[in-house]
Amino acid sequence: MLNEEPFKLHSIIRQKFVGYLEHLTPEQLADIPYGFNNNIWWNIVHVIATQQLLSYYLSDNEMLMDMAWIENYKKGTAPNGDFPLPEEIAEIKNLLMSTQQQLQIDYFDGKLNSFKTYSSSFGYTMNSIEDVILFNLTHENMHLGTVMAMKKLV
Repeated sequence: MLNEEPFKLHSIIRQKFVGYLEHLTPEQLADIPYGFNNNIWWNIVHVIATQQLLSYYLSDNEMLMDMAWIENYKKGTAPNGDFPLPEEIAEIKNLLMSTQQQLQIDYFDGKLNSFKTYSSSFGYTMNSIEDVILFNLTHENMHLGTVMAMKKLV
């Protein structure tokens, strides 16, 4: 059983992503900097989609994000070239924090205990929801680092 520390860290990571959504224009969010194959917007939505798939789908729970977002931003997808609309930015800002908070609630309520083992392309096998939560921190931090680098170029 995890303590609250991973969830505190997850909240901080998500708040950093919210900050980018609040301080960058839709054009900046959608710009694909030279040397990259995606953009800030894709990275931010992708971390929510991945967290939902790993935490909820693999534990046979209903995901907290519309399936259209997940289909368009899961692993193996790429930006579609559109600028995010203001209402989409608002929705993703809300989902960044609401999915983080609900994950913590659902974890401590034991709703995520039925779990299917999953091996990531990162080379890590997750055998429990605890493994997923810890791996997800690594995944989101990797994408946060990518966003930080991209911000300097947009």
